[in-house]
Amino acid sequence: MKPFVTLVGAGPGDSDLITLKGIKAIKEADVILYDALVNEELLDYARPSCVKIYVGKRAERLSTKQENINQLMVDYALTHGHVVRLKGGDPFVFGRGGEEIDYVRQYGIETAVVPGISSSIGLTGLQQIPLTYRGISESFWVITGSTKEGHLSEDLYTAVKTNATVVVLMGFSKLKEIVELYQGHGRGQLPIAMIQNGSLPNERIALGTMDTIEEQSKSNLLGVPAVIIIGEVVARHREFKALVSNLDGSLYKDEITVSC
Repeated sequence: MKPFVTLVGAGPGDSDLITLKGIKAIKEADVILYDALVNEELLDYARPSCVKIYVGKRAERLSTKQENINQLMVDYALTHGHVVRLKGGDPFVFGRGGEEIDYVRQYGIETAVVPGISSSIGLTGLQQIPLTYRGISESFWVITGSTKEGHLSEDLYTAVKTNATVVVLMGFSKLKEIVELYQGHGRGQLPIAMIQNGSLPNERIALGTMDTIEEQSKSNLLGVPAVIIIGEVVARHREFKALVSNLDGSLYKDEITVSC
């Protein structure tokens, strides 16, 4: 028996969006520690003898303490062999994967990482919202909505001054603060989208501008987990212009000239 820990990204929700390498790791696992946002259909790939342990990591909700998860990975690796830490999205995009790898390495246990599709790029792609678009957005930022202390991320105060597309993860509870920040910079008409349970049958989406998104979020009954996308690229969503037209009586005025 050789202690080994593999961090596997399960993707944004749809079980088909995991990589083949991720499935291979699940099939080889002696123990799987899986999060709340992992599609449990993926556990069907595991061997009958595999120990499956739910560790319930979910943004803005009570969950297993990170310290306990870290120790479980080590303990099971030493007693059972190959541990797969199955995480939603990508382990290294606000998944605390770096912390988990650092902890396991302290015990001389070998580690590996299988990247996953982050919700920041996967869910926007499924909704056909381009994160970059020639002549509109030259970059995109992925920012956490809340710091460890519960404050709005400082990076948002910088991002609001740019034309970059901004994707906010774990930011549903900070929506009001985000809206007020952008409105305070005169950007109340900036397009914004919110996606809850993206890629799953119970997916919900809200589209609007900074001035309308709070009401749209309520009317569409959005909640956690939700991804927030901010920027002119949101207006490229196939339903955006018609929706905004219905909301304010006039078509959204796209003032960006797309270069050839």
